[in-house]
Amino acid sequence: MELRLRDRVFAPGEHAVMAIVNRTPDSFYDRGRTFALDDALAYLDSVVAAGADVVDVGGVKAGYGEAVDAGEELRRTADFVEAARSRYPDLVLSVDTWRSEVADVLCARGADLVNDTWAGHDPELVHVAAKYGAGIVCSHTGGLTPRTDPFRPAYDDVVADVVARTTALAQRAVDAGVAPEAVLLDPTHDFGKNTRHSLLLTRRIGELVATGWPVMVALSRKDFVGETLDVDRDDRLPGTLAATAWSAAAGVRVFRTHDVTATRQCLDMVSAIQGTRQPAVSRRGLA
Repeated sequence: MELRLRDRVFAPGEHAVMAIVNRTPDSFYDRGRTFALDDALAYLDSVVAAGADVVDVGGVKAGYGEAVDAGEELRRTADFVEAARSRYPDLVLSVDTWRSEVADVLCARGADLVNDTWAGHDPELVHVAAKYGAGIVCSHTGGLTPRTDPFRPAYDDVVADVVARTTALAQRAVDAGVAPEAVLLDPTHDFGKNTRHSLLLTRRIGELVATGWPVMVALSRKDFVGETLDVDRDDRLPGTLAATAWSAAAGVRVFRTHDVTATRQCLDMVSAIQGTRQPAVSRRGLA
């Protein structure tokens, strides 16, 4: 299935990089680097120049932290979406929110994709996406409510559970009026899962790809990478890129990342190995 977002078409075999812009003072990785609007817009310019195909903005930290109501979430994100849309009319803009009232405002200001990382917690979210012709990301959290961490999660088969729940959410989105080619599945590593679950999901990611829906992964510097290698978040890029290359070779289409340049190069190398991309230059052996 082709993936269509805004005026962009991502064909099977094409890899899209989704850059992360956190409009939060307490974000997991960048610790508020893009909280201020000017800093966020400067970072936007840099990731677009580095090859980002999609930019995902969020106003609420995924994990535990200070309470952020819908009004504050919009104060953190709406100005960025409006400015980003004016600055880059053709760029695919994604909004990381589980709240339909927030998505409604942000889609009205130009967002093209609703990145629902909390697995349909707000059932009205798909109707907002349909209203604006936006896409939606269907995620898996194992039943967790927003901003909570797993405690001893258990599955008979975590991969089967992810496939069943995300495809059901995808069908619900289509039934609500979202275009099938604008629906993405996200296995949602770490959310509702321990490290062994996330490793197994990565190993068997091809089973999610085989559903036919475009698949997105958010692997960037996640805890499962850190625990696997026993490294802190600042040292998780090599492990992230290994998981990225594995997933790309298996057919994953969109990669949400903190490290746009490294991820773009990793994906371009996978494409070249697969034969779907030519080398940027080819001089060796010619002189």
